[in-house]
Amino acid sequence: MRMDVEDKLYAEERRHLIVRLAREAGRVEVARLAERFGVTPETVRQDLNVLQRSGLLKRMHGGAVPVERSLYEARISERREFSAEKESIAEAALPLLPVTGSVFLESGTTATFLAERIPPSRDLTVFTNSLPIALLLAPRTDLTVITLGGRVRAVTLGEVDSFAIRSLRDIHVDVAFLGTNGFSVAHGLTTPDQSEAEFKRETLRVGETTVLLADRTKLGQASVWRYGELDAIDVLVTSPHADEQLLAAARDHVGRVVLAQ
Repeated sequence: MRMDVEDKLYAEERRHLIVRLAREAGRVEVARLAERFGVTPETVRQDLNVLQRSGLLKRMHGGAVPVERSLYEARISERREFSAEKESIAEAALPLLPVTGSVFLESGTTATFLAERIPPSRDLTVFTNSLPIALLLAPRTDLTVITLGGRVRAVTLGEVDSFAIRSLRDIHVDVAFLGTNGFSVAHGLTTPDQSEAEFKRETLRVGETTVLLADRTKLGQASVWRYGELDAIDVLVTSPHADEQLLAAARDHVGRVVLAQ
């Protein structure tokens, strides 16, 4: 039912209701929201854009779905959203990087930002399943860069499957820097792809210290394939803008939470 003028909501109230409707119904449509709230379709599109930037909804043609319902996995070249936040997470993770020793960097945009920031003159052996990270670091003479081998997923440009898993089982590093698609108390660590899940399950065992780099859109979310428990994570590095309740839940289940600036 179209709302009367005097019943119109503030933008923040309207967006809160849009998220609730999307979670209840599984999706929302621009035209129906415009009619329901008595606003223009353009106003609704602006609301959906704001909610997408906040990591609450995923825009689809003609509407949006909750992030937790979206199985779409953006290609590495498309992952532009929250880039400033991901860069700040990479900065916050730098103190966890050893001066000497060995690290594992899992494929992902935040790990790539971390790789870009590795200070000079670090005597490190860097294992990675990420082709972009390997190409970025290979020219550096102070680093030894080793890729795992295996099938390269077009979506992530990361190596997965049996070759990569066998390599992981043969190494142990000082610090493993990992990513995830979903991080929730109810469902643990999750990802949309089965081969990624099998690979990620092994990454949880490879490091003396396991560091998860996760922007706020990953907290409280669940995807299709579960690959681990939250208590497998020693340090979570995430955004200070994440939901306070989600941060409190994270602190109850991981060793330490570091908030980026």
